[in-house]
Amino acid sequence: MVFSSLGFLFRFLPVFMLIYLIVPARYRNIVLLAGSLLFYGVGEPFFVLLLILSVIINYALSRYMFRKPAKPRQNLAKVMAGHRKTALIAALIIDFGILFVFKYWDFSAGVINSLTSRESVPLLMLALPLGISFYTFQMVSYQIDCYRGTLKEPAGFLSFAAYVSMFPQLIAGPIVRYDEVAERMESRKIRIRDIENGLKLFTAGLGLKVLLANQIGTLWNTIMSAGPGSLHITVAWLGAIAYSFQIYFDFWGYSVMAMGLGKMLGFRIPRNFDDPYVSKSISEFWRRWHMTLGRWFREYVYFPMGGSRKGRGRTIMNLFVVWACTGLWHGADWNFLLWGMVFFVILTVEKNSYGRKLEQSGVIGHVYTLVMIPITWVIFAITDLRQLAAYLGNMFGIHRSAVMVSTLHLERHLKQYWVLLIACILFATPYPRQWYHKWKDRWFMVAALLVIFWFSVHEIMVGSNNPFLYFRF
Repeated sequence: MVFSSLGFLFRFLPVFMLIYLIVPARYRNIVLLAGSLLFYGVGEPFFVLLLILSVIINYALSRYMFRKPAKPRQNLAKVMAGHRKTALIAALIIDFGILFVFKYWDFSAGVINSLTSRESVPLLMLALPLGISFYTFQMVSYQIDCYRGTLKEPAGFLSFAAYVSMFPQLIAGPIVRYDEVAERMESRKIRIRDIENGLKLFTAGLGLKVLLANQIGTLWNTIMSAGPGSLHITVAWLGAIAYSFQIYFDFWGYSVMAMGLGKMLGFRIPRNFDDPYVSKSISEFWRRWHMTLGRWFREYVYFPMGGSRKGRGRTIMNLFVVWACTGLWHGADWNFLLWGMVFFVILTVEKNSYGRKLEQSGVIGHVYTLVMIPITWVIFAITDLRQLAAYLGNMFGIHRSAVMVSTLHLERHLKQYWVLLIACILFATPYPRQWYHKWKDRWFMVAALLVIFWFSVHEIMVGSNNPFLYFRF
């Protein structure tokens, strides 16, 4: 089930919220858990069992971390430290092991088979469970926080299960740490004001997703259907820009909808984007894009490896590991690894040379970022490396065949999409967000949101392009 579907908007959400609000507060976690499993199970009836099993195993291991032996034969602190270490290692092996089997086994097997020139490792051909990368990272963060002592006591089973499976952020994040919702998992008050603000946020996110991401995505699909390698340089850049807008408004829209739903449920889900396309460097871009994922890798990978505290060489190695993992986290394919390595190189160069000057600059930093970002998103979007090379070649005026898609197509696309492109440019700036927060309680903003909602419903009903790009990660 997706947020931008009639089933969610007019069936699941109204019924769920009615039950959630009328039951006594002490039963709301039960309703949240049951509703979340139903939400997930509609699209993933088999893999909901995998989710439940993962929750049970991780809960049991977290309880073991805090178990105190009745008669310790040695120092209690030492025994407890041993429990925590054993449980953490087991949790990491199980959680990442499940993720590896479903997401990376076939990719790894293909690499090994290619190197050995024979099928020495069988392919499993398993479907990828929706959201497995997101909920795996949440469970791992919980286990590490228990091990470190960030969480002074384990959550109750119901609270932990509801935290992992909470439907607003289950399938595509944001990646929420338990300490960010722990207090409200135990007790939360839901005010009419929270429901109102949540509905407004949800509607704004729905508009970003349906009216911007979906629509500009058709331009990218149209240009790609002409065939990479046969595009005029201007058409290739237009396609790259269209995809850059599509993935941004797709994921930002989902994150805003998740924040809105969180408010309606009595939670505060962290913000995931901070106007990334106004950045003056790629380093700044990644401080503003998918912030909860960046925070996860920073706190649970980069800092534990030493961060930037152990010299330039070690820092570069740490960045390499983080960006290799970041690339592969998004997908088990060579283009994702390449995408991660491109960012590793750019960020390393920025960190050691011109990055600070860029961020202190005016126009130069913005132009640099706006040129680099579409190139990196093309690497992210095209999994076939030959097609990727052809498309990148087109962006720099290199063609492997006669140019078939000429500037005439550019004129046609601009004539059809110019209003949408201007809207995307505007909404990629901080101004619409600032206007929303300034005027969200004024009648004209409420009226605008109602128009956005019904236009979005109309687009969903006519069956327009409606994928969530981050669902496959």
